[in-house]
Amino acid sequence: MIWLSFVYVTVCAFRSFLPRIDLERIALLDHWLSSILIGRTVTTVAEIFFMAQCALLLHEAGKMTDKGLAVFLSLSLIPIIVIAEVFSWYAAITTNYLGSVVEESLWAFSGLLLVVGCLSLWPAADKQGRTFLFTATLFGIGFLVFMILVDVPMYWQRYVVDTVADKAYLPLWEGLRDMAGNYRQSFDWPVWAAEIPWMTLYFTVAVWVSIFLPHATIIRHKNNGHPSAISPQTPKAAKV
Repeated sequence: MIWLSFVYVTVCAFRSFLPRIDLERIALLDHWLSSILIGRTVTTVAEIFFMAQCALLLHEAGKMTDKGLAVFLSLSLIPIIVIAEVFSWYAAITTNYLGSVVEESLWAFSGLLLVVGCLSLWPAADKQGRTFLFTATLFGIGFLVFMILVDVPMYWQRYVVDTVADKAYLPLWEGLRDMAGNYRQSFDWPVWAAEIPWMTLYFTVAVWVSIFLPHATIIRHKNNGHPSAISPQTPKAAKV
């Protein structure tokens, strides 16, 4: 969990210093590390690792409490995000915002699954665990609301605008070459204004969530290995 968090946080630090708008090929700083191809590559790894944190926590808690729903949901999370990343690459390569619409919709769906998973663990959690589950559920609902009301509509609107303008999308090989070396530097506020909300949340709240997850306690069990809420007399407890 700590190593997964380390990778995610490191990539977020890198991206926060060298922000980009992938499909429009815009970067804040004129540097070879601002390459859209480099940014998209490290982002893919980091986002899969972040979801691996969530899936691992949900999976172990589900196993300890025999909550089959939580285990099933945990196993579905990473495949969903891998598919989302495929659509993200499609969008970045072709500059077709429809790929971004699908990607962000899948992220929203994964957030819904995490909320359901947290709720399924509620009966087996002790007071401390329920505090975490309640907080995680609130974060999950907030994430869903943001994605549904802000993020997905933003990309859908851009797709509609491009469709009306009969925009020609890039083919695979040409798009990859374009990602590798084509971008323009911009400090103009109107260019970045629509990106500020998600970037701010991504590089602050999401980072702190990733750092916190290795220390999260949902379920504790007694020394005999049977899951239960920990009592003050329990000398040792494993935490998930």
